[in-house]
Amino acid sequence: QVQLVESGGGLVQAGDSLRLSCAASGRTFSSYAMGWFRQGPGKEREFVATISRSGANTVYTDSVKGRFTISRDNAKNTVYLQMNSLKPEDTAVYYCAADYRPNGSWSLEEYEYEIWGQGTQVTVSS
Repeated sequence: QVQLVESGGGLVQAGDSLRLSCAASGRTFSSYAMGWFRQGPGKEREFVATISRSGANTVYTDSVKGRFTISRDNAKNTVYLQMNSLKPEDTAVYYCAADYRPNGSWSLEEYEYEIWGQGTQVTVSS
């Protein structure tokens, strides 16, 4: 079973960058597609990005395309979310999540992700 711990959140100004990391324990990290989700104040949790097991395939929600980049290092059991040109509307708790995919593929659906981290706060001031 994989366990996830996020880090890298903080308070930044609009236009700044942050890189979130999600470290996974366990020996089967490469069997999981990984995703980032976020929950802004007063909002429901939403999909941000996902990456396939190998890292060859990525999908983003429209609002972050061109600004955020998801990547993974299977040797380090870590997935990253590089966030550039941050906007106040990016303010949220960011969660990484793992979706067991022994046969590949990936999902944008929250319910498909079996394992979740505790979240890390990102606050973007205007």
